Amino acid sequence: MRILNVTQSYAPFLEFGGPPEKVRALSEGLAHLGHDVTVLTADWGLDRRLALLPGEPPAGDSPFGRKREVNGVKAIYLPNWLHYHAASWNPALPRYLRARLENFDVVHIFGLYDLLGFQTGAAAAKRGIPYIVEPIGMFVPIVRNVRLKRMYHALFGRQMLLGAAAIIATSEQEKTELIGGGIAAEKIVLRRNGVAPPARIPPRGTFRKSLGIPADAPLVLFLGRLSQKKSPNLLLKAFAKAATIHSTLRLAFVGPDESGMLARLQRMAEDLHLAGRVHFSGPVSGEAKWGAYVDADIFVLPSQNENFGNTAAESVAAGTPVIVTNQCGIAPLLADVAGLAVNHDADSLAGALLRLLDDRALYQGLKRRCSFALQQLDWETPVREMDSLFQGLAGLAKS
Repeated sequence: MRILNVTQSYAPFLEFGGPPEKVRALSEGLAHLGHDVTVLTADWGLDRRLALLPGEPPAGDSPFGRKREVNGVKAIYLPNWLHYHAASWNPALPRYLRARLENFDVVHIFGLYDLLGFQTGAAAAKRGIPYIVEPIGMFVPIVRNVRLKRMYHALFGRQMLLGAAAIIATSEQEKTELIGGGIAAEKIVLRRNGVAPPARIPPRGTFRKSLGIPADAPLVLFLGRLSQKKSPNLLLKAFAKAATIHSTLRLAFVGPDESGMLARLQRMAEDLHLAGRVHFSGPVSGEAKWGAYVDADIFVLPSQNENFGNTAAESVAAGTPVIVTNQCGIAPLLADVAGLAVNHDADSLAGALLRLLDDRALYQGLKRRCSFALQQLDWETPVREMDSLFQGLAGLAKS
């Protein structure tokens, strides 16, 4: 089967968080099953990035932009002429759709709030090619640019969703949000995300050394975008409460700044007289990312809304227990297995931190069960589910 995956960000641009990791895992998994998989994405500086990654497969020219093939997956990187945050204007897109779209049996669109997905969906509908949409947690417009997101839904998003043959929800929470927004329940397909552990877990100590964190200090980790949606400021408030009891406790924020959140966190740490115990790092990837998980004692995902929670799954893959809010889609999979799930407030987060710091038996039990939780978070099952869905849609299109 010929599959086109459409996404604003793809490897090697892993700083965009979960989406490029997800698309890569699904694409490579489907290619491994024998499908012809192409990823259509935006070019965020491919040649510059590859120059920093020796040993990576090189890029070449195509009529539409740069192209690259890795692990059986072909990727087309369309030049960006303009962009706003992670959304871009890609003038080569209409030419690509006219020339190549008819070669595909099914289209999978990841994300909302961009013209890449909407234009591809509209073109697929005109040609009678089934397409599915995976909102990746973007359906409910909260926190950032809410008015613009509602405008997008009114002009483009709702039309794209209504024309989709199926819509993917990665948790019961996201499915409920979609139904509450008017999406027919029978159109929604529930399929979780997965996590791909590295071939080698790095040794403990490198991440701590890079930030000057003592080897014996209990370390709480936040890894992800420093955004209002992910609530790092709530975690800092909870940390302040726990830090009054545990004098050696440290906190590390790792990830890119968004809308000035980094400066807010730094001011908060100063005001709370915790600046020497709160550490900041920019985004990390590859071995450096896994090193951060390994060096942490507790990972916290304090989001006010998360369709799944890939970083929590990665922490479990590294053997580090987690605390997640109940607003994270992954919470039911990890609660009381490899971590704790709590309400989205500072007192609940602080209470969970203290439980894990003070109850050694509880902590060690959760840590031991990380390997069990990881078995329930593989990518093989989601890939097989997508294979089945695509086969069914392609069959219906031909009948």
